[in-house]
Amino acid sequence: MLVRASILTVALGALVSFAPGFAAPEPDLRIGVLEPGPGNAITDVAGVRVANLTKIEGKAGPLVPGVGPVRTGVTVVLPNDDPWSKRVAAATYALNGNGEMTGTHWVDEAGFLEVPIALTNTLDVGRVDDGVIDWLLSKHPGIGVDEDVPLPVVAECDDQGINDIDGRHVSAADAVTALQTAAAGDFARGNIGAGTGMRAFGFKAGIGTASRVTPKEEGAYNVGVLLNANTGSREELRIDGVPVGKAFANELLPEIPKNAALRTHGRSADGSIVVTIATDAPLDGRQLHELALRATLGIARTGITSHVSSGDLFIAFSTTNIYPRDPEHPVAKALVNDDDTMDALFTATAEASEAAVYDALFSARTLAGARNLKFYALPIERVRSLLKRQ
Repeated sequence: MLVRASILTVALGALVSFAPGFAAPEPDLRIGVLEPGPGNAITDVAGVRVANLTKIEGKAGPLVPGVGPVRTGVTVVLPNDDPWSKRVAAATYALNGNGEMTGTHWVDEAGFLEVPIALTNTLDVGRVDDGVIDWLLSKHPGIGVDEDVPLPVVAECDDQGINDIDGRHVSAADAVTALQTAAAGDFARGNIGAGTGMRAFGFKAGIGTASRVTPKEEGAYNVGVLLNANTGSREELRIDGVPVGKAFANELLPEIPKNAALRTHGRSADGSIVVTIATDAPLDGRQLHELALRATLGIARTGITSHVSSGDLFIAFSTTNIYPRDPEHPVAKALVNDDDTMDALFTATAEASEAAVYDALFSARTLAGARNLKFYALPIERVRSLLKRQ
């Protein structure tokens, strides 16, 4: 039985709790050819831990900059229980750079990840960075004294519109709380954590996850994906090849009051997508870079075309290729060296990335917030009906 990962909701006004979202639209809708892992989530990769901290404040209504309404949060992904000591092989890839993921230069230079991965909104990157450092110092007081110093990996998506982003409502303490409660097993998705204020294809979206397992003859390796979806235009949306977005071209459109003063150009126009890929296949940085590249193929199948205003950033890590900080422990050397196995891992990455986008959409709930802006959830049963007709 899976243990549900930590789910935190912090409401500064009225308490609002989100039930765990629907699972990805499987097994009745099978995406690709490979089998999903038991939880169809990034936590199917042993050792990976996730937590979401959601912040809700105030009823939907006019925006008061710096006050609310608040619809935001933070999501954290840990490759193991102590990434500072048990550094994991890692690499990054930027499909489109209109966004931020801190610490990536060192990840690619070193070939490993030694910090958690944190997701939040654009203006709270610095605060979450502070929280990651606070958490690391609490576990490793030698940092900056007789040990190295960390470069946190914090990625953002823009939730201005439905959230009072100017208020910078995610604190360093919130990031610490999320990190302290990260756990293996199942976890809520959709509009939760960093995904609280996100939308994709004109529908409510946010955190999505999925996993795939390579065939036994190719190692039976797990590949898990967690992403924050905040991008795409309505007419672009395709699910398993079906042009679902066109079927909803004139309904369930976002409710935008005439006096909302919402920007339709620039960084806020088309959000971003941040993709985290985990695998238990023993890969090195070069191979993980190749894995991250394949995530682009998966999200492209959903209709995402990486608009100018979208920051599309990817990071991949291997939980079994460890670079211990203790020099007395040897570096893992047993790497995958087989083209067929790498091809299977590429397929798993593309399929899990595609399915995770759908999970973000199907897991989300209709939500209204600042400016009385309202995004509707994609209706699962109607979509399933459309897919069955094909």
